[in-house]
Order: sequence, then structure tokens, then C-alpha cells
Amino acid sequence: MFPALPSNVKPLSISALTAQIKDVLETTFASVCVSGEISSLSVAGSGHVYFTLKDKSAQLPSVMWKTTAQRHRYAMKDGMEVVIIGKLTVYPPHGKYQLTAEVMFQSGVGVQDLALQKLKEKLQKLGYFAKERKRPLPAFPRRIALVTSPTGAAIRDMLEIITRRWPGAELWVCGVRVQGAGAREEIAAALDRLNQFEDIDVILLGRGGGSSEDLAAFNEEIVATAIFNSKAPVVSAVGHEIDVTLADLVADVRAATPSEAAERATPDRIELMKHLHARQQRLHDLLMRTYQAHQHRLNDLAKRRVFVFPLERLRDRERSLDDTDERLQRAVQLRVTKSRDRLQSLAGQLESLSPLNVLARGYSLTRTVPDKKVVRSVRQLGVGDAVEIVLAEGTLQAEVTRKSSEE
Repeated sequence: MFPALPSNVKPLSISALTAQIKDVLETTFASVCVSGEISSLSVAGSGHVYFTLKDKSAQLPSVMWKTTAQRHRYAMKDGMEVVIIGKLTVYPPHGKYQLTAEVMFQSGVGVQDLALQKLKEKLQKLGYFAKERKRPLPAFPRRIALVTSPTGAAIRDMLEIITRRWPGAELWVCGVRVQGAGAREEIAAALDRLNQFEDIDVILLGRGGGSSEDLAAFNEEIVATAIFNSKAPVVSAVGHEIDVTLADLVADVRAATPSEAAERATPDRIELMKHLHARQQRLHDLLMRTYQAHQHRLNDLAKRRVFVFPLERLRDRERSLDDTDERLQRAVQLRVTKSRDRLQSLAGQLESLSPLNVLARGYSLTRTVPDKKVVRSVRQLGVGDAVEIVLAEGTLQAEVTRKSSEE
């Protein structure tokens, strides 16, 4: 029989124990860098990559999740010697620990790639690669500075292309070493010296292709900072199209080769002249069409009756004005005649009603004195009152001596 479990012992479940192991392991080995050989490589339908990393005496189950594998630059295969940066994790269902790969390098270049990657992340956070800080190249540069080896093929190519395409540009050559010891310091110093001049339009930084070691100077922070601080826009043409350096990423424009850099920095004089001649011809044709259209319109206007007989409408207006004046005079005369006749008629009516006409027939008009009120009844006067008698010819002053009434 099994012995009894002591009462003070609290057993853990497998899940609880595994959880504790998982916590300790993943916390302690949150970031590891190991080297080994890939074996038993398989890609699941989900896109996750499962493999074993081994050396002569040990092996480590490993996994690279799909999102990481899609960013991976190497084609993974069995037998490949690699350096992996990742973390240890525990897979509870199997009770096993495994390496979760986050970055993978081929042996021999992993350390350099890791350092370059860290530097790239640093510069990116500082805004060295930001698109909004990239400046356009001048359309017609007057002064171009070349920062490259004075004896390499790159400078010959750039000089030949620039002098052929844009011979009016002034060229400054800043000879520097482009590889080996001291190259990064010379490149940075040349860019800093050019910053002392205000009238440099564009800087071409270039060299021919080479190995990663040959291009190392262009992956240095000191060079990237000098490009970032350049007052003039910088065209980087380092290596061939497949080689992308930090200088390429920081520069305002990246060219695949020095020859392409020279072409992108300068307009083609011959093509520009052709373009100008074509524009000149189009402008001439446009002006001629405009002139001919206006000439045709002017001829049409000149044939119109108003220009052939410019005074005809004026004469018509004068004739119409004379007719209107004549009608107005007749209307005024008719109105005056009618008004005169009506006035005479009214005067006759007034004359017939005038008291003077009554007096002329032998009647008289008696008025009180002094207020000259017309006397219509004997009751208005008393004996002794003075009266005025108006006749057709003159007036009489009289006094009432007696009054009588027919009542």
C-alpha cells in the first residue's frame, strides 16, 4: 500500500506546476541569442514554421510564427547554420519548452546585421527616415557637389553624365575614401564642410558596388547624421540596386547607381531644348490660330451694315426725332387751342353771372356803411343809417330817412 499523504502537503495540479515553470522560464529567458543548425524543418498550413535547432550534443524545439517568417530575409532549410534571437516559451499541452524565433541570421553575418538593425531602429525613431523631411531636387541646379572617391569609376561616370546633360552647372568634387579605415570620418567631414556654403544646390554621394564590408562606411551613424544635417538635398548612390544602406534611407533621394544619381540630379539639356522648341511651336501655332480667328471675326464685323453705313442709323434716329417733334408741336397747339376755347367759354359764363351786368340794366346795389354788407331787407337798417348805393357807373352815399315794408 502507498503511504498516507501528510496533511500539511498541498499537491499541485499538472497545469498549476506547468504554469509556474512557464512563468519562471519565460521571465528568466525573455530574450536569448543562440546559434545552431536547423533540422526537421516543416511549414504548417497556417504558415508557422517548426524546426529543431541543434548542435553536437543537444537540441532545442523551435518555432517561427507566420508574421515573423513573412518578414524573414533568408530562405530557411535543413542544415543551415543560423543565429537566432528570441525567447524561451512553454507549451503546456506537451509540457515542453521551445525557442520562439524573432530574428534569424545566417552564421557569420548575424552580429553585424543585428547591430545594423538596432542602429536602423534608433535612427528611425529619431526621424531620419521620415518622408516628410525629404526635399525635392532643384529643377535647374547651378552648383553640384560630388562626394566620392576621386579615383573610382563612380566619379568618372558622374562627371561624364553631368557635363553632357547639364554643362552649365558648376561642379565641386570632394574626394574621400569610400571604404576601409577612416572612410566614414572623411565622408561625414566632407558633408559638414559643404554645409558652410549657402549656394550649393544638390550633393551627390556615391560609389560603385561592392560587398557588405565595402559598403560598411555608408551604414555608419556618423555618415547618416551628416546626411540628415545637410542643408542641401542629398542624392545617395551607393552600391547596386540590391544594396540598401542607411545613407540611402536618410538621403532625400536614393539612386541605384552613381550614373542614375547624376541623371536624376540634372535635367537633360538636349531633351529640355526639344521640349522648349515644342512649346515654342505650340505657342506659335496657338497665336496664329488666335490671330486668324480674330482676323476672320474682324472681317465679318467690317462687312456688317452698321460699319459700311455708319451714319444710317443716326439719320434714322434724326428722322424719327423730327417726326416726334412735329407730332409734339401739333399736340401742343391742339392742347392750347382747346384750352383757349374752354377759357373763353368759362369767361362768357362768368360774365353772364357778373353783378356788374345786372347793374348795367338799371339796377343798383345797396350796402351798409362802413362794413359794406349787402342790404337784402329793410330790417337790416334803421332810420338815420348811412348806406352806399352802387350803380353801373359810380356810387351814391345816402341816409335812411324812412323805411317801409310790403308786409
